[in-house]
This record gives sequence, structure tokens and C-alpha cells, in this order.
Amino acid sequence: MIIHDFSNENSVLNQFISELRDVDVQKDAMRFRKNIERIGEVLSYELSKTLNYQPYSITTPFGSKEVNLAKDKLVLCSVLRAGLPLHTGLLNYFDKAENAFISAYRNYRNNQDAFEVIVKYLAAPNLNGKTLVLTDPMLATGKTLENVLAAFKKHGEPEQIHIVSVIGSRVGVEYVKSIFPENTHLWIATIDDTLSSKGYIIPGLGDAGDLSFGLKL
Repeated sequence: MIIHDFSNENSVLNQFISELRDVDVQKDAMRFRKNIERIGEVLSYELSKTLNYQPYSITTPFGSKEVNLAKDKLVLCSVLRAGLPLHTGLLNYFDKAENAFISAYRNYRNNQDAFEVIVKYLAAPNLNGKTLVLTDPMLATGKTLENVLAAFKKHGEPEQIHIVSVIGSRVGVEYVKSIFPENTHLWIATIDDTLSSKGYIIPGLGDAGDLSFGLKL
């Protein structure tokens, strides 16, 4: 896996991440969602540099101009529900992409630390020959992305896979690296070193889905 980790780079991402982590700022759900969306836009720009391009002739009011435009057929897939703001950020830049959505949630048994990730819903186009972009803001254990990858098997074979995340754990990143194809790209704004016994990123930022959309039962 090719990992693009922006943790140690000075950029506007630092501001967005700091506000996502701040317990006072994150009380504003609209701002929380917007910061995730903006991170998606920044990572989309970086990701776009690795796509395949070809020249196109554009007609202007005064003549024509040849420009290089991306030729990849993208499919953006978000993991519901936390992935929606990040998905919006990518769609702002890749507005011609096809879209897919998948639900995945943790099922804890008897209030123990161990859990399984359950996938119940998937809507996606055919992936053969396309570039699949998976958006999951919290890359904690990597189990969600493992199950998502398995669920997509019946939808064809993508030519390229990109993963876009806001924050991850070192353990989760290494696990995803071990199960995804070697040429997969991971685009991630920041990585924390610690994962709790319950699979939460430490210091992390909390539950991205709850902070974006409210508490769930």
C-alpha cells in the first residue's frame, strides 16, 4: 500500500484537524461536518495528482486550447453514516464520479471489548476497470474497510483503489495495508499511535458519526 500521511506536513489541514479534535469546537455539528468536508476537498486535490490524464481540445469564445484532463472513471463510496461529509468533500471536486454507499457498524457482544463489523446495505455500480475511492473518516481497527472490500467482490474488479480517511490509528493503517492490494493508495490527514481495547483511536476525536448527525440508539 502507498500511504500518503499528512500528519507531519504544515498546511491548512492542521487547522481543520485541530477543530475536529477540540471538545468545545466540535459541539457545533455543522462546523464539524464542514471541517470533514474541507479535509475531503484537500485530500481530493492531492489524490487527483496520481490519476491518469490525456489531452482534450477545448473550444473557447476566441479559439481553442488543449488541456490535460483526468480520464479515470471514478466511483466514490462512503461508509454510512459517518462517511457522508467526507463523501461530499470528494464529490465537490470529482463531480462527474459515480457513487456507491455501504452501511457498516460495530456489533459488541455482551458489552465486551471484542466486536464484529456487520455490513447490511450496499448500493454500487459495476466496478470493472474503474477507480474505486473508499471514504471512511475513522480508520480505527481497519475491520470496517476489510468487510467493505469483501462486500464489493460481487460488483467487479476495480483497476485502482484509493482510501480517503481523516484520522487513523497506526494499528489500523498497518492492518489495512496487509489486506488491500499493494498498489492501493491511502490518503489520510493524520495518524495517532494508540488504539484502545475497545478499538477507539486515542487521542482521536470521538465518534465522527455522532458528532456529525447526533447520538444513535
